[in-house]
Amino acid sequence: MFTIAALYHFAPVSDLPKMQEIIKAKCESFGIKGTLLLAHEGINGTVAGTASGIESLLAFLTGLNEFTGLDWKLSHSPDEPFGKLKVRLKREIVTMGQPDVDPLGAVGHYVEPEDWNELIKSDDVVVIDTRNDYEVAIGTFDGAIDPKTKSFREFPAWWEANKARFENQRVAMFCTGGIRCEKSTSFLKGQGIDEVYHLKGGILKYLETVRPEETTWNGECFVFDGRVSVGHGLKVGPHKLCFGCRRPIMPEDVKHKHFELGVSCHQCFGETSDEDKARFRERQKQIELEKKRSKAATTG
Repeated sequence: MFTIAALYHFAPVSDLPKMQEIIKAKCESFGIKGTLLLAHEGINGTVAGTASGIESLLAFLTGLNEFTGLDWKLSHSPDEPFGKLKVRLKREIVTMGQPDVDPLGAVGHYVEPEDWNELIKSDDVVVIDTRNDYEVAIGTFDGAIDPKTKSFREFPAWWEANKARFENQRVAMFCTGGIRCEKSTSFLKGQGIDEVYHLKGGILKYLETVRPEETTWNGECFVFDGRVSVGHGLKVGPHKLCFGCRRPIMPEDVKHKHFELGVSCHQCFGETSDEDKARFRERQKQIELEKKRSKAATTG
C-alpha cells in the first residue's frame, strides 16, 4: 500500500536551485516518487512512497523555515501512482499568469468541508469550479458554474467577461486540493470582491470528510497521479488516463475505434497530426521496452 501526499504552501523561497537540490536528495533517500514544483512563491506537488517515507518527507519539509505552514492531504493506493521523481523549478507553483496576485496578502474566507453544503445552497451564493474543463466533466458540485477553461491561465479573462452576472452575489470557489483557490480568491479580492469564499482543503478534503449520504458532489474527482480519479472516502474511481492528451476516460472508452494506447482517445484523436501520433507511438514503444527490461532485471 502506497501513501500519497498532495501538498502545497505559499512562502518566499530565495535560492531555488539549492532548495531543489536539497529536496530532491531527501526525496531520493526516502524512496519518494512523484512531482514537486518549486517557485519563488512556494512549493506544490503530489508525491507517493511508503508510509514512513512520506512521514519523513513531511517532517523534513515542515522543519524548513520556508515551509513550516505546509498544507497536505494523505490518501492511499495499492498501486504505485508514479514511475519516477521530478523536482522542477517554475515561475509559479500554480500558473495563473497574474503577477499582482498575492495569496500571502489576501485570500477569500476559508469554509470547512462540513460547512460547505449549507453555504452553496444559499440563494445569494454563486458557486464557481476553478478547475479545467476535462476535470469538471467527470464530477462537480450541485449547481456549480463551469467556466470551461482549458487552463487556469484563462480564468481571469473568463471572470472579466462574466463578472456582471454575479453582481450582488457572494462567490464560493473550489478546486481539487485548495491551491488554485488561493490564487483565484486572491484575484477576486483584488477586483474588489469582498464576499468570496474558498473550500478549505478542496474537493479532496470534502470527499474525505463528508459522508456520501450528505453529499452535494456528483461524480468523481480527477487527480494528478496514477489513480486518475477518486470518490467519497478517496476511493479510487473507474477512470483511466489517455496518455496522448492526459484526459480521463472510462474503461469502455478503450474499445473506441480512436483509442490507441499512449497515442489517442476519442477526445483527442482529431486534435493531433499524423506526425504527433507517430511520435507518441515511438514514446509508447520505448515505455514498453523499459517495462520489459525492468521486469527482466527483477526476475533475473
